[in-house]
Amino acid sequence: MAKTMIELKNADLTLGQAAASVHVLKGMDLVIDAGESVGIVGPSGSGKSTLLMVLAGLERLDSGEIVIDGTPLHGLSEDRVAEFRGRNIGIVFQSFHLIPNMTALENVAVPLELANVRDAFEIARQELISVGLGERLSHYPGQLSGGEQQRVAIARALAPSPKLLIADEPTGNLDGETGKQVADLIFSKQAERDMTLVLVTHDTALAARCSRQVRVRSGEIVSGSGHEPSVSASLSKVASA
Repeated sequence: MAKTMIELKNADLTLGQAAASVHVLKGMDLVIDAGESVGIVGPSGSGKSTLLMVLAGLERLDSGEIVIDGTPLHGLSEDRVAEFRGRNIGIVFQSFHLIPNMTALENVAVPLELANVRDAFEIARQELISVGLGERLSHYPGQLSGGEQQRVAIARALAPSPKLLIADEPTGNLDGETGKQVADLIFSKQAERDMTLVLVTHDTALAARCSRQVRVRSGEIVSGSGHEPSVSASLSKVASA
């Protein structure tokens, strides 16, 4: 039986205050097994990016439960969530989020140093080599192309050897060919390291590469939650009716 990596139960979240408040997540349930690749898709404003931030431990629920690899994040303090995220979750953003006055090597090493990981710079160097940037270690983000910057961001996300990799529109700022190369890299690293991958994308071709798609609309999961009854269970209900 597959191990569960993510379990979301009755997740509810409202953002903003008073008249400006928006009910973003409405009682969401979601189960993702270890090693799965899951694409979260849906129209703009549907809540998919907020859902991803909840899964990354970057947004806290108003109510409900979020369990990652057996750890209930909803029961932890902000500091404990940050500590857990640093050890177990890698995050890749659409806009790279690299520190402009640090080299590629420093950008990858800094989170490891903050987590008191030994040999942080050697691990960072190896990760950059593994994403094809062995000749760019001393380059600053402004000296790199968009595709190279995203590779640095991927190396940074992979450096702590996370069990879960989360990507928010990872090819959204890249041209078609560069986006495909970055997507190839993400999926190859996921398979190579047997990680769980969860990504938000508007790119239907990218979503189709995932083993499952979760469709979100108006703050609710409308398909692919992992809670749907199996075909055999549905047939047995019909037979017994």
